[in-house]
Amino acid sequence: MSSSVYVGIDISKHRVDVATEPATPPTHFPQTEAGIGALVTHLQPLGPALIVLEATGGFETAVVTALAAADLPVVIINPRQVRAFARATGRLAKTDAIDAAVLALLAARLQPPQRPLPDAALQDLKARVARRRQIREMITAEQQRLPQTRGRIRADIEAHIAYLKARSDEIDTDLRTLIAESPHWRATDDLLQSVPGIGPTTAAALIADLPELGRLAARPLAALVGVAPLNHDSGTRTAPRITWGGRAPVRSALYMATLTATRYNPVIKAFYQRLLAVGKPRKLALIAAMHKLLTILNAIVKTQKPWVHA
Repeated sequence: MSSSVYVGIDISKHRVDVATEPATPPTHFPQTEAGIGALVTHLQPLGPALIVLEATGGFETAVVTALAAADLPVVIINPRQVRAFARATGRLAKTDAIDAAVLALLAARLQPPQRPLPDAALQDLKARVARRRQIREMITAEQQRLPQTRGRIRADIEAHIAYLKARSDEIDTDLRTLIAESPHWRATDDLLQSVPGIGPTTAAALIADLPELGRLAARPLAALVGVAPLNHDSGTRTAPRITWGGRAPVRSALYMATLTATRYNPVIKAFYQRLLAVGKPRKLALIAAMHKLLTILNAIVKTQKPWVHA
């Protein structure tokens, strides 16, 4: 990196706050097409070594797309890491301008590595997978309300559930079509679904939300998902290993797949039962099975060889 300027960008629904390290007067732009264009124009002469911003549930998409199109080095970082860094540096107050300054300092001090940004097709797939997940959550919420209702309200909830299920089915069809139209996704989908326990929903979630599958080693991939056991020791005390962080949507999809795999996948079933037989708690055994299933899936995608079990 030739430049020594690092940029932090805090993004909200209506505004984009910008800070730099070394510090310059903070500035901000409206979260509009014109405002984002002005942001890019503002940053280009600086030639920043790195631009860091938080994942904000979608508000960052337009900004990231514009920065990447202008060939500016941008990294999206987990908000939890930002909060931990802010506390470590003693910055406890929180405003948009302060958050931007924290991001700029984080960029300069930690220099998080850049990862390839999803292209338009992958963004579309991710959005559809996320929408399906939201609809399934709404269905569950409505089903939980149903037993306590009567009369017209019950009929209304039942009609809403029927509508949501129909929309979920339509999105499932759209997902299958999108994946089938991409030779790369179709090949990955076939590989993933060759593993007992992995169905079309889990395969779509992994393709959309875990593009690193098959590209990373097993240990960093498990940490990325949040199923890697982490040390929690201090002095002479040795605490049980814990899992923490990671990508919640991927972990949720992998959890449901592992529940099925512990019944129908001979390798995962035997591994899970062996852990239970030696006294491991069910939750711990299930997390270990998730870790093992993810390792298998990673190896299958990496080698491009489908599941084979004698």
